[in-house]
Amino acid sequence: MSNKIKTLGELKKSGWTSLSVKEEIRKNLIEQMGSGTPLFPGILGYDTSVIPQVIHAILGKHDLLLLGLRGQAKTKMLRLLVNFLDEEMPIVAGSEIHDDPYNPVSKYARELVAEKGDKTPIEWIGRDQRYGEKLATPDTTVADLVGDLDPIKAASKRLTLADEEVINFGLIPRVNRGIFVINELPDLQPRIQVALLNIMQERDIQIRGFNIRIPLDLFMGFSANPEDYTNRGNIITPLKDRIDAQIITHYPRTLEVAQEIAKQEAWINRGNGLSIHIPEIYRQVLARVAFEARESEYIDQKSGVSARMTITALEQVVSAAERRMVMNSEKETTLRIADLYHMIPAITGKLELVYEGEQEGAVNVAKHLLGKAINTTFKTHFPDPQKKKQDKEAENPYQSVLDWFAAGNSLELPDDLSEKEYTKRVNSVNGLDEIVRESGTAESEALEPMKDFVIEALHQNSMLGKNDLDELRSYSDMLGSMLGGMGDFDPDDYPEDE
Repeated sequence: MSNKIKTLGELKKSGWTSLSVKEEIRKNLIEQMGSGTPLFPGILGYDTSVIPQVIHAILGKHDLLLLGLRGQAKTKMLRLLVNFLDEEMPIVAGSEIHDDPYNPVSKYARELVAEKGDKTPIEWIGRDQRYGEKLATPDTTVADLVGDLDPIKAASKRLTLADEEVINFGLIPRVNRGIFVINELPDLQPRIQVALLNIMQERDIQIRGFNIRIPLDLFMGFSANPEDYTNRGNIITPLKDRIDAQIITHYPRTLEVAQEIAKQEAWINRGNGLSIHIPEIYRQVLARVAFEARESEYIDQKSGVSARMTITALEQVVSAAERRMVMNSEKETTLRIADLYHMIPAITGKLELVYEGEQEGAVNVAKHLLGKAINTTFKTHFPDPQKKKQDKEAENPYQSVLDWFAAGNSLELPDDLSEKEYTKRVNSVNGLDEIVRESGTAESEALEPMKDFVIEALHQNSMLGKNDLDELRSYSDMLGSMLGGMGDFDPDDYPEDE
């Protein structure tokens, strides 16, 4: 249609009808629901909670606020609303505020239609041009959002400041007949929020001292973090009252959803000819770290633990494996425990620690969370070592491994160990092969990393000692490790009291 229709007269003959933006979004939503088209592609874990509420808001032609902690896909969801707009929309050619050819509201468009009539030129704009977004910052002004008078425009056109043509429209009017989103709404100063009141209720704007009011056709969306109400600012009561729907978002409620989000969002396939296999258990550990953090006494739970942490962590461990392959001139590898510990920088930068956490230190807290994630995952697939320790008569399935270390053997695993040498060292430990195979977790290309996982888990259960020195992990018998940590004991250094 857009290729043929160039004038207002042709638009009228085509039978095109003008709808308000909320009616248009509602109509397209209903059509997509009827056809089975995915409404919010890429949004996982919200199918029975957030998405139905957003649908209800759209069907009711309501503006909405997504309220939730950081990293809960609020902005991503709001940006997907653009898919419910028509692919193209006609406007009066040259209009700054996307004037409806049937009902122009700006002075420019009104005069053009009055002068040209059915010969008024028409332009077509895509849905992306009908979406606007602003991150609320303390320095945001009313002029940024709504507009102001432009003295330069007045001087160049020799107009007085009382002429409507000297108005310089802000971000919101420039997406008239579209969707406008404000992220982190509480960061907007209260006096600036007041400027939104008329837009939300009366659907018009008034700039400076002009008596005229310009009606706008908008769908308004907002995002906010609940902690912002006290930390940095709040949403003024009259504005909250004008936002029709407040929808609470949440973090993934299951480990499976968290894994899918990380798999979908993380950059794993590096496209350099190198192949990195990630065992399923390792994926579970990566996802579980965030769950452990959201229950940790060291973490400020009011601040939240972003889903971005899991995504970044996955990319970090893949990078660790990639570096090792490059150093060893290898083309294939599988993640190892050593790689998991390279996710520490992804954790420390995304957690807000309480006082106890600060005392422990960010790195130690991150290692603690990873250790708990490893141990919890281990106990869902392998026999619980603690139960065997408590029941003295029960046979310990890990005894052969412990005996190997008790015999004075140790296992040293540098981070940059080649695949061949890594396989040789891990397979040297007695009893590991049976433990992994009996658990059902063995993968043809991941047998050694599963053995590595068992060794680390036994350490997390205080059954093996571990010494970390830069990029070298060394496991040994627990008692031997404790004695070794005491150094060489010389009785002469500790004379008896006379």
